[in-house]
Amino acid sequence: MPQPRIALVTTAHLPEGTVDRDLPLLRDAVAAAGAEAAVVNWDDPGVEWAGFDLALIRSTWDYTWRTGEFLAWADRCGAATTLLNPPAVVRWNCDKRYLGELASLGVPAVATRYLPPGGGTDGLPADHEFVVKPAAGAGARYAARYRPGQHEEARAHVARMHDEGITAMVQPYMPRIDTTGERALVFLGGRFLHAIAKNAVLSPDTRYDQRKVAHPGVRPWTPTEAELAAAERALAAVPGRPELLYARVDLVDAEDGTPRVMELELIEPNLFLKDHPESLPEVAGAIVRAAGRAAGRATGPVAG
Repeated sequence: MPQPRIALVTTAHLPEGTVDRDLPLLRDAVAAAGAEAAVVNWDDPGVEWAGFDLALIRSTWDYTWRTGEFLAWADRCGAATTLLNPPAVVRWNCDKRYLGELASLGVPAVATRYLPPGGGTDGLPADHEFVVKPAAGAGARYAARYRPGQHEEARAHVARMHDEGITAMVQPYMPRIDTTGERALVFLGGRFLHAIAKNAVLSPDTRYDQRKVAHPGVRPWTPTEAELAAAERALAAVPGRPELLYARVDLVDAEDGTPRVMELELIEPNLFLKDHPESLPEVAGAIVRAAGRAAGRATGPVAG
């Protein structure tokens, strides 16, 4: 049997100062697990996606400001080969209005209000700190934290996003994040793999248009039963209950100490393999097996 061919999909337009440190590790591990691995850019017009048994989305971290292009590419790629995670999942997960859907299904998620372009900027919280960020965003791009008296600055922030056609989202600032941080739980094939904790990203006086460090103070983490339960409830609520090769659930603590889902990352999450090298062979093996299954479906049964 020929080796399966796998595309590890990234971009030539990574945000300034951003490096996918897991990508070379994953490329080498996939090759060691018995597949041919190529690192390719999602928007490279010269790539023949049908020549791969599997296209695995990794660091396509420019998709949030090129969402229309990216979704069109996902559909084309998914029609030519097996794309993971699938195009329907990518489309649902690219807009954080999914947090409202999760909450409506009883998932413990951070309370979120959405302000679409043309909808005004009224109703910002008057009695607690809050966060404003885009409904389609990553790496804390266009995100900022405000005190109750900073409504003028917050409205200017929302107006800037509206001018660019971006829906803004408003969330209460979860103050326990300053002491307990965030946790990111990584799942592989629906099963918990490993977790990290990290420090708060947003400082009080950091402007929305300043560059932030997306993952400050990363360290391994052993999740609590409550954290695992919250993450599993979020994954169970994904429409259609699709098979997800990978997933990451980001959690913060509410004031009573219970975990809340801040983000459900199903498109291009950092899996923190550099921080959990023991997970690398398991992840590579799962990718190669998925490519093998896809290759088998493409060739069909062999007549006896």
